[in-house]
Amino acid sequence: MFWTLLKLLVFVVVVIGLAYGAGALMDSGQTVGLRILDMEFTLGPIQAIIAFVVFLVALWLVLKAISLSLTLLRFMNGDETAIRRFFVRNREKKGLDALLASMLAQSSGDSKLAIAKAEKAHKLLNRPVMTNLLIAQAAEAKGNNALAITHYKGLLDDPRSRFVGVQGLIRAELELGETQKARALAVKALEMQPAHEATQNTLLKLQTDSEDWSGARKTLETKKSSGHLPRDVYRRRDAVLALQESDALAAKDNLPRAREAAIEANRLSPDLVPAAVAAAQALVAQGKGSYATKVIKTAWKAAPHPELASAFAAIEKDETPRQRLGRFEKLLKMHPQADECRMLRAELLISAEDFPAARRALGDLFETRPSMRALTIMAAIERGEGADDAVVRGWLARALTAKRGPQWVCSACQHVHASWQAVCDHCGAFDTLEWRDAPDSAGPSATQTELLPLIVGSLPKPAEDADIIDAATPQGDAEPRHSAEKPA
Repeated sequence: MFWTLLKLLVFVVVVIGLAYGAGALMDSGQTVGLRILDMEFTLGPIQAIIAFVVFLVALWLVLKAISLSLTLLRFMNGDETAIRRFFVRNREKKGLDALLASMLAQSSGDSKLAIAKAEKAHKLLNRPVMTNLLIAQAAEAKGNNALAITHYKGLLDDPRSRFVGVQGLIRAELELGETQKARALAVKALEMQPAHEATQNTLLKLQTDSEDWSGARKTLETKKSSGHLPRDVYRRRDAVLALQESDALAAKDNLPRAREAAIEANRLSPDLVPAAVAAAQALVAQGKGSYATKVIKTAWKAAPHPELASAFAAIEKDETPRQRLGRFEKLLKMHPQADECRMLRAELLISAEDFPAARRALGDLFETRPSMRALTIMAAIERGEGADDAVVRGWLARALTAKRGPQWVCSACQHVHASWQAVCDHCGAFDTLEWRDAPDSAGPSATQTELLPLIVGSLPKPAEDADIIDAATPQGDAEPRHSAEKPA
């Protein structure tokens, strides 16, 4: 609105200036004498200006006539394209000027002007690749995806610009939310240039978002073959995709292939916890419990994890708590001082009703690194040893405001997930979940739950005997038990 008013004001000022100048010339009384051969003309100011303009137009026409005469002369001498070049030359010059203006407008961010000038150049020039690309890019920058798609399609006719056209169509379809069309176009683009990294990444993202795990594995293989992915990273991501493919096959009741995919995922990445758990379950279903044990031990050696303990417990379902404790010793001895092992040992001892040994196994973990699980284990120990209900409730109340301990956390957006998955629910990142402590959420709450120990019960005083602080930890039962599930 401001620029429109400004332009109108400038126009009015110019008109007033011209009118004032014309009036001044008329009032000056000056004349211009013009002699042509024996004729003499006396012109007033306005007549002189008009005569000068007519002279310039006549001179331009004479030059054009001379140029046309020379063109006709060349045509009569055998140059069959002389006349066509004469008329095309001016058209091409205008087209190139429009093309340059469009490029300058696009560089300055004026997409509207860039489209207008590019469309003019498209009409004047016989350069469809150049003009279609310029119009499509300007339309894409302006957000006019329909126009961009029209002109990107115009690039598909020329082999030189076909790949660029497909790339532009992928972007435009994604902007319109047409992910199915974009994925199909990305497949075509990758067939045209298999080593193009940006296309590989785009197609891989679209395939994982649409849960096309087998297609994603093929794209990942292409990415590795073209040298854009280190071998160790490729094996890890291929294992993740194989694990997701296993889940998809299981959902379709194709259990034999699902188990094969889970075992393959574990072979590709033996330290990937979800893959080890899935492979162990598949091997147990096939009656290969010893192989399942080996799989869990290999993953446990890399890092203890409660899901591994759960899968290990499920290998032998019909065993007593003491038998289970003995079988778990092979795992517990690998990392005896790890927090997970100390809590796991305490849970196994609680299942065996050896509460003093469970207290020694837990040691001072509830003080040095208190977590919801460690404090709940303490509540179970107190209950098992016959402590007052007030003491048990005190431990449970304290667990309410304690840290939850390690969880599946996305390294990209820090979002916490209840279970592992290949794609983050929050940010859509692929293979970014890590088993670690979540961002600290402990501290005073709006409901003042930190006051619960004062309301529902009291904690026992620290024991004087230092011998109760030993070490080692476990978690047991046929199915994985988190401390929050223990009976208080």
